[in-house]
Amino acid sequence: MLKVATDAPVSVIADIRGLDIGDTTLMTVFTAIAARIDAWPGIPFAVVTDHPDHVARLAKQAADRFVPIHADVPAAERARDRPPRRRALQLLAASPQASSVARAFVGRVCEQWQVQEHVDDARLVATELVENTVRHTTSHPRLRLELRRDTFIISVADDDPREAVLLERPREHGLGLRLVAESTRAWGCSRSWAGGKVVWAVLMPRRPRHRRVASDAEPQS
Repeated sequence: MLKVATDAPVSVIADIRGLDIGDTTLMTVFTAIAARIDAWPGIPFAVVTDHPDHVARLAKQAADRFVPIHADVPAAERARDRPPRRRALQLLAASPQASSVARAFVGRVCEQWQVQEHVDDARLVATELVENTVRHTTSHPRLRLELRRDTFIISVADDDPREAVLLERPREHGLGLRLVAESTRAWGCSRSWAGGKVVWAVLMPRRPRHRRVASDAEPQS
């Protein structure tokens, strides 16, 4: 299901009516998937089942993560929330110039979507993700920008299944993902249904900056 979600469909619906689950504690996988999909790609997720044990177990987990439950697929489709979404795609060459092309693309899209408050962070994230793809794979980076309500998302797909890892002690060229982690609300690496992976990042919402005076007792960074 997570691999299917990497293509950012309208929603993900899990029809488990014909699934016999001997150990009902395994139902926690659906709350975990709901939490993961909510972080990225931020699309609706629902479970379809009319099995009393399934419904009871999922209801018990509602305190951790509410998962919508429906009796059939048409009902799940009618009930899903469809947040307005904008998407822009750019296929890049596997070359040292890819990051500069990516930055220009991000700038144009942010201007078109009127989200200039995100342009600096989006350029930084796109640059690092594209350069990682060019440096560590032989793929053409596939840059995707998405805007859902006030959530701005940058993702780069490639054909290499090896996971992008944040190094504890990065060496040369190892600061990219650390910069991404520090500049975003959430980021991650997901396997795609067609093979390869998608490295994604969700930008933090911009808040008005308030001037404040540091006192002598405050630690200085």
